[in-house]
Amino acid sequence: MHFIDLVIFAVYILAMLAVGLYYFRNNKSSEDYYVGGRGMTKWHIGLSVVATDVGGGFSIGLGGLGFAMGLSGSWMLFTGLIGAWLTAVVLVPRVYRLASEKKFFTFPQIFEHFYDRKVALLAGLISVIGYLGFTSSQILAGAKLASATFDGLSIDTAIVVMGIVAVVYTVMGGLKAVIYTDTVQWILLMGGLIFIGIPMAYLAVGGWDAIKSTLDPAFLSMTNVGWKTLFNWAITIIPIWFVGMTLYQRIYACKSETEAKKAWFIAGVFEFPIMAFMGVLLGLFARVGFENEVFAWAEASQIDSEMGLPLLLKSVLPIGLTGLMMSAYFSAILSTADSCLMAASGNFVTDLLGKVVQLSERAELRFSQITTLLIGAAAVTIALAMENVLELMLLSYAFMVSGLLVPVLMAWYTQKPNFNGAFAAMLAGGTLTAGLELIKKFGPNSTSGSALNNLYIFLNEKIFSIGLDANMYGIAISLILYVLIAKLSNKQQHEPTYG
Repeated sequence: MHFIDLVIFAVYILAMLAVGLYYFRNNKSSEDYYVGGRGMTKWHIGLSVVATDVGGGFSIGLGGLGFAMGLSGSWMLFTGLIGAWLTAVVLVPRVYRLASEKKFFTFPQIFEHFYDRKVALLAGLISVIGYLGFTSSQILAGAKLASATFDGLSIDTAIVVMGIVAVVYTVMGGLKAVIYTDTVQWILLMGGLIFIGIPMAYLAVGGWDAIKSTLDPAFLSMTNVGWKTLFNWAITIIPIWFVGMTLYQRIYACKSETEAKKAWFIAGVFEFPIMAFMGVLLGLFARVGFENEVFAWAEASQIDSEMGLPLLLKSVLPIGLTGLMMSAYFSAILSTADSCLMAASGNFVTDLLGKVVQLSERAELRFSQITTLLIGAAAVTIALAMENVLELMLLSYAFMVSGLLVPVLMAWYTQKPNFNGAFAAMLAGGTLTAGLELIKKFGPNSTSGSALNNLYIFLNEKIFSIGLDANMYGIAISLILYVLIAKLSNKQQHEPTYG
């Protein structure tokens, strides 16, 4: 990267840190730090929601899908549109009214309200673990972008640098810093893609004639995707809108129910079609460049599909614009990483530690910042051990959804939520999903004849070969357990006693 691009990028990073420092000096309480003082408007919240949900993971991940399968990859974010609009209609009104009355900070506090402290504690633990993995996926996305852009920069070094930047300004500024920087970051990303990235990449690969002559027609079709893939995306992504701590925090932060509903409608439109098609188009352009050996890196026989997009941008953008475009993509990445850090920190301080230790307002604010720092360090460590952004991100989604979806739906939409059923459903759903994913990942690499290898062979024949996500099985067992335990409890309550 040229010196001018480095200066532009450095100015952007310093600006983000300056926002964090400003709110570090102005945040006076945990309410300021975690829910932005509960006075945010629809545009700030809407842009922050989509920036958090799409962010760097989906930005880099969508580029990878465009590289691997073409325009059909955009269907992934159609599930985001469904999730956002469904949430606006059926969830936001209920959540906002209750949260305003009870002054909630976190998502698991809803479980304590409907169930009990034990259920809320488990919900907090699941949320912390899920968002820890999700934060790691965003840091890894930034590292892939940075290592492709800066010559001689390894992915491991880039992970550490990205982690430091994301953690420091989030630790200092809290949710207000996150939401206001999200707005700027999303505008920067949209402007960069519309006016710089897409037109210049299109021209660099040779325009429509080169695209049509190079790619298989399936890349330009919206049907180049199987129903199992669509189902797996839907069952993982749509439910996250009902169990995502980052999304509940933004409902709490809105100044009114109307503003909250409008914010979610705004977010849905930005997810699909706007960001969905821009992301896969750039990945598709990268595939054309790779196939035609337009760029030096295209000579490699194999390439990580998620690296195609950043390498394309590095190759086609002139001095000055490279720095702007890289800043735009780093904006998307940081906008998600900071929100996930806030979610994990809020869960730990409020829902785990807060159950056993009582702190003053000032002490709780400082402890929240320390917790955010430590969780950020853990996220960096996980990112160093992973390779695929989209895989890590969807795994984190799946773990949270399979553990939390059934209990939260039962809380909102049944008259008598059952706390024993909720606890069992959360424990079984999350554990089954995580267990299946770990066996799928490490089972084939274990020693032949070992118990883990034999278990993998059995599960591969019975479950994995079907092609459906482990998340589906986690949700299914969660629902079955909840219903059975709830019915058993109701039966025992109505049985006559003799004596």
